[in-house]
Amino acid sequence: MAQDPQFPASLNETSLLSRLRDWRAAREAEMHSDLFDEGVELPDPRALDLVLRVGELLLASGESTEVVSESMLSLSVAFELPRSEVSVTFTAITLSTHPGGDHPPVTGERVVRRRTLDYFRVNELHALVQDAALGAVELEGAIARLRAIKRAHPPYPNWLIVTGFGLIASSASLMVGGQLLVAAAAFLATVLGDRTSAFLARRGVAEFYQMTAATVVASSIGVLLLWASDQMQLALQAGAVITGNIMALLPGRPLVASLQEGISGSYVSASARLLEVFLTLGAIIAGVGAVAYTAVRLGVGVNLEDLPTLGTDLGLPVLIGSAGIAMTFAVSLTVPPRMLPWIGAMGVMIWVIYASVRSLLDAPPILGTAAGAVAIGVVGHVLARRTRRPVLPFVIPAIAPLLPGSILYRGLLEITLNQPVQGLLSLSEAVAIGLGLGAGVSFGGELVRAFQRGGLAGAGRRTRPAARRSRGAY
Repeated sequence: MAQDPQFPASLNETSLLSRLRDWRAAREAEMHSDLFDEGVELPDPRALDLVLRVGELLLASGESTEVVSESMLSLSVAFELPRSEVSVTFTAITLSTHPGGDHPPVTGERVVRRRTLDYFRVNELHALVQDAALGAVELEGAIARLRAIKRAHPPYPNWLIVTGFGLIASSASLMVGGQLLVAAAAFLATVLGDRTSAFLARRGVAEFYQMTAATVVASSIGVLLLWASDQMQLALQAGAVITGNIMALLPGRPLVASLQEGISGSYVSASARLLEVFLTLGAIIAGVGAVAYTAVRLGVGVNLEDLPTLGTDLGLPVLIGSAGIAMTFAVSLTVPPRMLPWIGAMGVMIWVIYASVRSLLDAPPILGTAAGAVAIGVVGHVLARRTRRPVLPFVIPAIAPLLPGSILYRGLLEITLNQPVQGLLSLSEAVAIGLGLGAGVSFGGELVRAFQRGGLAGAGRRTRPAARRSRGAY
């Protein structure tokens, strides 16, 4: 395998594992050393500030609390912060270091008030942490690199990121059977909804109402297309517009992160992220439900038999749509361009596994979803370790083809059309599929962790705090 030009030749598996073993040995020696040694030196405040700011930027850019903790501990060891302890929650980061002697502990804290998913910065920060952990960068160089990362522009212009967000909906509408006209309408609807959300954000409106407004705008365009299709006797799958918009807005990243953090022992952060997921779902349900109810009352023809569904088709348009939705989702998250081909291939892979399991085994959607998610978890974690990159930029866009947009839309319409029992069952199925995606990706990562060592920022199987609390660690 060719060496990634981003990393020097010395950053191979052997040197990384050696460095991590030295780190663990040094950390154990620190924990058992005498806290009252004479002649100790105070920790460098610049190192303390660097570790806090790296952790803050990682958390604000979308990384999980477990990886943020590992990264901060790696930097603490690299820059000689003695006896460091790190605490990371959903919104706050604390770092404490005890110099020893008669000196009291030194503690710093940062609070994350604004979050923007930016996997370009996450990738650059991971490279900085690994270089520091391997001794390839000194403190001054690390501070300069952090400043450069904060000032750096994403690899895509803003107009392309907005366009990518609209193309998510277009690709999703093609996957569920929409025609080119419907895909174009889905693109327009999602972009207008996103611009409406951005307009409200600049005026300080809460994110819940931003999301609701975006779904109202996009759903209204879908209903208008449905009405025009009825009036002109056109056979258009207009519901694919709303389905595509829902899939573009569904919170795949916090869903996966919430389950990963719960499994790793970060229960407070896991609960907060899961609440974020349900608030986002609530905003989508409120927006789409209000538009659907109004459309039914105004007499727009809505037929539950003609609603778009994922199905199990393996035709070329569906495969193109699955690759397109994964890659455009990655662009909207500013994933580095060189990772896009891998993500597109993983988008096709998860769909092929899902469709094959359902067709060959006559399995329910949740089983096909879980099987595809486990495969994505394994492949994504292996690629992350091979390329020395974070795992989330691989797995989050790749699960997008199976996000339960069509089932969620069906459930809302069933409730609107006085079928509450069926509607609640459909909504429950949508939630179960979402949880299956998150759990499957997490389980795939655990399989890789169980049989491999090394990885990003000390992510070996013996360095995990939650694992030490479990029965198998003793």
